[in-house]
Amino acid sequence: METLVIDSRMHSLIILYDMHTKFFFSALEGISDEDANNRLNTKANHIAWLTGSLVQQRFELAQAFSIDKKQAANDLFSDNKGIQDEIIYPSLSKFKVDWENITPPLRNALHDSSTEKLNSTFEMMPGMSMTYFDLITFIIYREANCIGQIALWRRLLGYEGMKYM
Repeated sequence: METLVIDSRMHSLIILYDMHTKFFFSALEGISDEDANNRLNTKANHIAWLTGSLVQQRFELAQAFSIDKKQAANDLFSDNKGIQDEIIYPSLSKFKVDWENITPPLRNALHDSSTEKLNSTFEMMPGMSMTYFDLITFIIYREANCIGQIALWRRLLGYEGMKYM
């Protein structure tokens, strides 16, 4: 994949985006849907929620770039919904399909982002504005964080460590 971009600030972020795209699948490799919903008697976000949240994040970022798509489990994650007790979340395979569907068009949108778009601001919440570049940077950071949490859950649930290659 070519990583030359219109705005040079995006170069490293596209590289990380591509890494996270692969790491997402590696982190989930072999995990059963039952284990994905296991919170190990804690209040921590389990693998299924972390996975769906990552997928939702990519879909919501895509919407900011006029890609009008939603993940199948949108209702469980829209409006920044946190984990819900007593819910069995969709299978990891469904989240993987949505990840595969949103990743290429979002990557293209990020790659083709103009400096004007990246510098433009929007209201994140009342009283808080940020640029699209800052939003993308935060989301790339959060992807790494969530994938790392899934990697930790793998070990806590007795799975082999995540493979990075």
